[in-house]
Amino acid sequence: MQTIKLFIFNRFKTLSVLIASMLSSIILLMVRVKLTHSFHYLFLVWNLFLAVIPYAVTTYLVSLPKVNKLSLALWFGVWLLFLPNAPYIVTDLIHLRLSETKLIWLDILIVTSFAFTGLLLFYFSFLDMMTTLGHYLKRKVVSFLIPPLLVLSAFGVYLGRFLRYNSWEILSNPKFLFEDIILILLRPFSHPDAWLFTLLFGAFLNLGFWVLNNLRTED
Repeated sequence: MQTIKLFIFNRFKTLSVLIASMLSSIILLMVRVKLTHSFHYLFLVWNLFLAVIPYAVTTYLVSLPKVNKLSLALWFGVWLLFLPNAPYIVTDLIHLRLSETKLIWLDILIVTSFAFTGLLLFYFSFLDMMTTLGHYLKRKVVSFLIPPLLVLSAFGVYLGRFLRYNSWEILSNPKFLFEDIILILLRPFSHPDAWLFTLLFGAFLNLGFWVLNNLRTED
């Protein structure tokens, strides 16, 4: 119990920011529901729940005094599988094209708020995982892993947004998922949209991580 209390105390600032951001997003959505009597953007709550999963995984890992390598590898796989769900919310901006003209400003605030919260969860979780890996790998190795892992997350977002795959389909529908992945990898010129999105969104995630990590270092 004392360990849990100490952990919450040490994480109070981060948890407060995340909770405030999530509540603000949900309140904005409830205001829209009240004004329009429409549940059109309610899917954002589900997407936000999925975005919390990788953060919950890394929060659990950093709360443990020590994790054996096998357990870490398993948790890392689960974390990596669900990680793209967090930045995925950014692509929900695509739904703004269906918004009513009169309330589009509110819809922009709602989707942007959820997307911002998703990115916070993404980066906080990513930083936690890199810290955890740093206990088992050399610092240079961890630094080397950061850019490709962020690009891999971008590719996961592409699979979810444009090919409509979900994280759990690696278990329920692995055949078609891996077939599509292999085709994209082996025939890049036949899938330019996949590569363009992955590289540009990956660059966006890398830039965000670089900014956040430098701000954190200054503190």
